[in-house]
Amino acid sequence: MVLRLCKPSLSLTLALALGACSGSDDAEFPVVVIGSANAPFENGARLSAAGQLVRGAVAEGLVAFDAQGRAVPALADRWIVTDDGLSYIFRLRDGSWQDGTPLTALAVRSALQNSLARLRGTSLSADLSAIAEVRAMAGRVIEIRLSQTNPDLLQLLAQPELGLTKNGRGAGPMRMKRKGNAALLSPIAPGKRGLPEIDGWDQSIRDLRIAALSAELAIKQFRDGDTDLVLGGRFEDLPLARNLGLGRGKVQLDPVTGLFGLVAAHENGFLAKAENREALAMSIDRDALAGVLNADGWTPTTRIVAPGMAGDSGEVGERWQGRSLEDRREVAAARVTKEKSGRDSAVKLRIALPSGPGADLVFARLAEDFTAIGIESQRVGMMAEADLRLIDSVARAPRASWFIGQLACSARKAVCSSGADIIAQKALREADATKRASLYAEAEAELLKTNGFIPLGSPLRWSLLRGDVAGFAPNRWGIHPLMPLASVPK
Repeated sequence: MVLRLCKPSLSLTLALALGACSGSDDAEFPVVVIGSANAPFENGARLSAAGQLVRGAVAEGLVAFDAQGRAVPALADRWIVTDDGLSYIFRLRDGSWQDGTPLTALAVRSALQNSLARLRGTSLSADLSAIAEVRAMAGRVIEIRLSQTNPDLLQLLAQPELGLTKNGRGAGPMRMKRKGNAALLSPIAPGKRGLPEIDGWDQSIRDLRIAALSAELAIKQFRDGDTDLVLGGRFEDLPLARNLGLGRGKVQLDPVTGLFGLVAAHENGFLAKAENREALAMSIDRDALAGVLNADGWTPTTRIVAPGMAGDSGEVGERWQGRSLEDRREVAAARVTKEKSGRDSAVKLRIALPSGPGADLVFARLAEDFTAIGIESQRVGMMAEADLRLIDSVARAPRASWFIGQLACSARKAVCSSGADIIAQKALREADATKRASLYAEAEAELLKTNGFIPLGSPLRWSLLRGDVAGFAPNRWGIHPLMPLASVPK
């Protein structure tokens, strides 16, 4: 249990977010998530880290993530998959919604259809595009029929955005009350959720107090001992956590994969030619970037698909192997010089990055790399007009198709490849796994030839924790569900 002491030095922001100190708060475990103050209460289709955590706590889906990132029973207590992989049949648990009405196949089907409709236009909707039909069967049985196999369907259904609601309220496993900018979350007793009673359950759980703060304030809370857990860290704030010093706690990196790099926002000026966009990719010193990020296990890459993913045939390797950085930059500089000929102005590129000291370091590194080939760089905010824009997305499915799909022409308003899209669609329809992997390799090669996306490496997701926090474990999705954190340490 964390005892929090009121301190005159705490800012008004912190006091409002975490609440006034009182004896009644002692049983609450405070968790801080990096983000905007209102993030825990988001209700849209696109959620921040804090919004995901709260959504997953108050509105579970058919399945949910456990602390290790595995898909486990939630509204459905069991399921089967047909031999052809095209039908998932879920048996719902015996329980009720928060308004007291029972969980039925009809109600859950309606809730799932509403969730899928709300997600239209998002990248997660594209991941779920194989869902052809949701059917209500006997009493508490629903079936999800697919137009093509999707081995990652359970992991996708466990995403917090697929939390199901009835009349705007989920079925738990927690209830939320808002107090200022804090979300107070209380676990719902198993018996009230249609689950077997557990002896001593009341003594084994605790309430959680969730507040979203800026990285600076979140780390101050951790440093001052007002929380033992900070979630939602990204690359732009990692240097702040590194500055805590030994003995203050530890930075825990999640072993996530995904897309971390620059996408060309248009095909005008210097970016009109694929060979010019390649010049940018060739000029980057990714090893130096790894040193700047100073994150153990972060591996730079020139590929789109993370090596070793399911469906990665290994046919595509790192680019420009056997060529030194100096050789690459010489080729790239010649292309820039050719582009400058006959022009009155220099080649300038606006790079959209988030704020934060980590992003400062990344911009400085990229600007130095681009200067080496004769290009001037200007940093702009993520919402500003830009020539290059950062993509920093964790993979929701551990296979090649996710990476290719994220760069589809339908997914982003950026430079893309219709040829790669055609090949990827063919891969989706291919039943033979070996042939399908080869098609995805062909699609990746086509995207690399287009040079609309400049890969840098994997995303970075981190947490701060002190001691052994019950219910926390690093995982490949970078999502740390709240219900496991409600367990009282033994």
